[in-house]
Amino acid sequence: MAKLSKNRKNALSKVDLNNSFSSLEAAKMVKEASSEKFDASIDLAVKLGVDPRQANQMVRGVVSLPHGTGKELKVLALVTADKELEAKDAGADYVGLDEFIDKIKGGWTDIDVIITMPSVMGKIGALGRVLGPRGLMPNPKSGTVTLDIGKAVSDVKKGKIDFKVDKFGIIHASVGKVSFDAEKISENTDELLQTIIKLKPSAAKGTYIQSVSLSSTMGVGVKVDSKLLV
Repeated sequence: MAKLSKNRKNALSKVDLNNSFSSLEAAKMVKEASSEKFDASIDLAVKLGVDPRQANQMVRGVVSLPHGTGKELKVLALVTADKELEAKDAGADYVGLDEFIDKIKGGWTDIDVIITMPSVMGKIGALGRVLGPRGLMPNPKSGTVTLDIGKAVSDVKKGKIDFKVDKFGIIHASVGKVSFDAEKISENTDELLQTIIKLKPSAAKGTYIQSVSLSSTMGVGVKVDSKLLV
């Protein structure tokens, strides 16, 4: 059995692993137990009772977190010339088209979100092998393929996130930073959970939300009682 480090022991002493709590109580514990020497992310993991291999049980959506994630996202707007000013005014970090498509083909992916227009998707489709594995491929369902470029860029900058269940039936998402007040972490958590509940597929049988855990980067997970949200 691996020996627990001093920090790990200290963290475990500050959380209750046997019970589940409200999102506010869990947020307070996670903050208290965090021992990272940087402003760690607060991450939510939600295990769903779905089979992601079935198209009618796929859970994917977007949510605007009330207090953002605390992370400054780099946004690339792949747009035609008539939309460039709109994207820049909304706060996009990079704006252009062909020159950035060429950069991506060369391996450049120093961005967090790509926003584009329906008319440009034909050019971007060829980038699937580069963007797909990194979760950067624009998608109309996530609001990243749109004619309203300014709003899309602004929403991402303010805290709009895209989430998707993985092959194990788990949704992972960042809901803040350790430096956030517990109340802000709680409100972000509740907003995401409520959105996931609304997206329950009609084909899903049995218990939909099987478990919820809140943790800091490299920290101890604290169980959140999802029943308190229903």
